Amino acid sequence: MSLTPSGARRFSRNPSGLQIAILGLLLAIVVGTIVFYEIEGWSLLDSLYVTAQTVTTVGYGDITPRTTAGRAFATLFMMVGVGVVLYALTTTVQSIVQSELVATFGQRRLTRKMSKLRNHFIICGAGRVGGHLIRSLQGNDDLFLVIEKDPQKVAELMDVHVPVLVRDATLEETLHEAGVDHARGLAACLPDDADNVYVVLTARDLNPNLHIVARAAEEQAESKLIRAGANRVVAPTIIGGHRMALALTKPAVGDFLDSITANNLDLGFEQLEIEPASTLVGRKLSESNIRSELDIVVVSIRRSDGEVIFNPSAEARIQSGDMLIAIGKAEALIKLHALARGHRASSSTVSV
Repeated sequence: MSLTPSGARRFSRNPSGLQIAILGLLLAIVVGTIVFYEIEGWSLLDSLYVTAQTVTTVGYGDITPRTTAGRAFATLFMMVGVGVVLYALTTTVQSIVQSELVATFGQRRLTRKMSKLRNHFIICGAGRVGGHLIRSLQGNDDLFLVIEKDPQKVAELMDVHVPVLVRDATLEETLHEAGVDHARGLAACLPDDADNVYVVLTARDLNPNLHIVARAAEEQAESKLIRAGANRVVAPTIIGGHRMALALTKPAVGDFLDSITANNLDLGFEQLEIEPASTLVGRKLSESNIRSELDIVVVSIRRSDGEVIFNPSAEARIQSGDMLIAIGKAEALIKLHALARGHRASSSTVSV
């Protein structure tokens, strides 16, 4: 188990005892070096050498205090210095043991929580692409788990209370531990295309029904990821190039898409599957009043047989199993979600 709990970092976040011990040891060495330098007239290096011998009780005997004051100080310094060293050693050992115990119990506790995860997302890799994905999922309050092995990225995730499994995402046991069997979807965001192909292959084998989205660093990797089992492949460089071309040639369109992405217009795209119990089943779009009352635009309808109707007319009839792609405000989309599932929405929702 390599699950990293927040308690595992308690040692690094609150190392007061160890800090005091180290500072005390450094202070003893500095004081001893200066006093021997002043009393015995040795060089700083020789004074430091004798100080180190004294606090470690080594005592080579090649350099010893010659003056009465030097010997009196050495006697006192032996008792104090040895005590400081012993305190530093015991504090260090205690801190390490305590940290390991906390980490072990924390791992067990969080592993039990992970075993209960259902219908969650698994994010493999917390780099630039994975980081943006994580922030989006946090904003949507989605249930997710991150798999990352880079210590620096792990520390950053833990600082913002992101659940992280510190393991290699390409290993089958790691995906099992992350609950891939019960996951809603998986995103392969590792920086290396070969690693993403391996993650996709393994995840698809473990869960044939899993929805998998993979990142492709190189354009030629897209077909390999599809063959490996990815439902969708995203190539950030290609998308970035398209967006730059759009911003250059059609700036108004680019500004509109940027506004939606940044949520400046309080608008968002959503997909809604029409359940058999929905009151929308069998009705035309014009009869549903989705546009007039919820101010939602249905961009397309994807039928259960795969047919896609782009910009459907008001006469298009909604069927069970349809997937509506809509754009509108978040509150209105929530109400439409309720209708699509056959749940009762608030009184201010559409009239059907």
